[in-house]
This record gives sequence, C-alpha cells and structure tokens, in this order.
Amino acid sequence: ISRFNVALVHEWLTSYAGSEKVLEAVCELFPQAPIHSVIHNPAAMEGTGLAGREVITSFLQRMPLSRRKWNLYLPLMPLAIEQFDLNAYDLVLSCNHAVAKGVLTRADQLHISYHCTPIRYAWDLYQPYLQQSGLHRKLRGWLARWFLHRIRQWDVNAANRVDVYVCLSHYVAQRIWKTYRRKSFVIYPPVDVDRFRADQKREPFYLTVSRMTPYKKMDVIAAAFTELDLPLVIIGDGPERKKVERAAGRNVTILGKQSDAVVAELLQQCRAFVFAADEDFGIAPVEAQAAGAPVIAFGKGGATETILNGKTGLFFSEQSAAGIVDAVKRFESERDTFDSAACRENAMRFARDVFQRDYRKLIEEQWQRFQAGEPLREP
Repeated sequence: ISRFNVALVHEWLTSYAGSEKVLEAVCELFPQAPIHSVIHNPAAMEGTGLAGREVITSFLQRMPLSRRKWNLYLPLMPLAIEQFDLNAYDLVLSCNHAVAKGVLTRADQLHISYHCTPIRYAWDLYQPYLQQSGLHRKLRGWLARWFLHRIRQWDVNAANRVDVYVCLSHYVAQRIWKTYRRKSFVIYPPVDVDRFRADQKREPFYLTVSRMTPYKKMDVIAAAFTELDLPLVIIGDGPERKKVERAAGRNVTILGKQSDAVVAELLQQCRAFVFAADEDFGIAPVEAQAAGAPVIAFGKGGATETILNGKTGLFFSEQSAAGIVDAVKRFESERDTFDSAACRENAMRFARDVFQRDYRKLIEEQWQRFQAGEPLREP
C-alpha cells in the first residue's frame, strides 16, 4: 500500500473529534502523505497523531480569526477546497462531512471518499438548524436559506467527483443514497477500545458522557433519572448546560468536562451507560462497551449497529423521559443477564486495526480495478 502516491484531504483541522480520529488512522497507513485542509490550527492537534504532520492549507488560512472562528468562512469553503492542486498524486483519499469530497481530480486519478455524513445542516437537519440557530426570521433567515440552497446545489455537483464512497454506518449509507443516489461501502470508524478494561467491579451508578447540545438530549436523560431517583453521573459541557442543571435532581451529579482518564475510570465502574442521541455512528456507546458497561440507548441510527439489543444493551423507542424511565426499569429487572465480557467482545469489532485492515483491503481492490480499466465495484 505504500507504493501509492497519495494525497489526503480533510475539511478543517480545528478540533480533534470523530472525523479527525478517522484521518489519524488513515495517516498511519500513509505516513508520507500530506494532508490538504482548508484551515489548520496546529495547537488543536497537539498531543494527537496528527501533530507535526505536513498540512497544506487554502487561502482561508490567512483570513482573520480563521483558526478559531472557522465557521464564519463556510460560504467560501467550496471555493477553497477546489483550489488544491492534486495533479502530482495517483490516489486521493478524502475524509468528508462537508466539503472535502469536492476536490478536483483528473480521470486518471482515483478518488475514494470516507463519508461521515452528507452536510446535515443543509439536508436532513435543514429546518431544525434554522430554528435552533435563530436563522429562520427576517432578512437574515432568507440569506441563510439562499446560502444553504446554493450549498445543496454545489454538494450534489461535488458528489459526482467521487469514484468510490465509503461511510461509517449503514445509517449514513442510506442518507448518501437518498442525497446523492450513490451506493457506499460501510467500514466502521476506528475506536480506541484498547484504553479500557472490562474486568472492574461495577458500582451502582449510571453514566452519560456528551457535549451538551440540543440533539444529545442530555436534559431529557437528567429529567428521567430525577424521576427514577437513581444515581446518575453526567460528564460534559456545552451551551445546554443550564437546561441540564435545571432538569437534574439531587441524585444527578454533573461533573462538567473531565479528562480521558476520569472518563475511562467511570466507564469501567458504572452500572450502565445512557445514550439518547440519534447519531450517525456514536463512539461513546462503543467505548462504554469496551469498558464492560451495557448501554441503554435510543434505538435509532448508529446505535442499532453497535449495540446488541438484549445482550450488550437495551433500546428505548422515543427520545423522552418516559422512554428512558421505561428502559432503565427494564434494565434494572434484567441487569444480571448482561455480561461485561460480552460487551467488550462486541466493542472489539470497532478496533483501530480492524478499520485499517478493511480500509486497506478496499483501497487495494479498487485500485486494481481502476488500473485495469474495469468498472469500480459498488456494494
């Protein structure tokens, strides 16, 4: 695989989250490949596998406040991504959740795009995004609608530039088909399962870890446990913290943001992990299972692919306090049937080396077909 002359493409390197962890794992396969990113904040990459990597940036890097206020430049990012000169490369690997797939390549270059999701605020979360961001009224609302309309037009056009789609869940594959009418290979993203142990004594408290934003439903979890009067520990911070605090009773402990070591320790001790978001994949439930904790989760989205209902967790059918209360009561009556070893065994399906093995194999297969002039295989 090292024989390929490879360019890596990412949207913006301004924080270390799920898509950056995918990029980090891909970088290990191609240690000499430069990363093309419209904006790069080196300070945000310190202490990660992306620190010190060669990063080629766009003209947006020189714009005022771009490293901290990158979202101000979203309207210019389609233009910025198209300015990268990739003529020297045979293989282009993009990691996309917004504009990375839009790079321009020649007919004799293979472009494989790992898709975290189509642009959610322009497609399936369009109306909620306008409401929650306050962009649904007056002139500002019409400007936002016009911009998102143009983004959708560009996005569909750019989607045709990709030769092979890979995505992180079957849930996202459905969205890609709906949005672009393209089929996708599913390769689950890498999760650092090796930093957890599953042999620790379980303690009688529940745990949830998340950024406090509306779709995470952290306030709903807090309200449910206040009604249940069972001990809940919440780790995380964000714009909805006040709302979460108002919903939390005396049995709910809010720790705010904590270190990875503290998170790992509590995951290894909690009775169960609670997860109420509708996620494309959801790394936190996999980490919980790697630590031996069963997961009580909203039964939609990526959670249905990472949790074995009745074996490594339980699902609830609606994102409401009543739905969570019912699921926790079911779990309490059945908790002796859940095994920490089974949870960890399930989580190992999402280990970093599994991702790298499957991604490497897909690249090899598609490259051989591409070089032979055969049609590229779809799932």
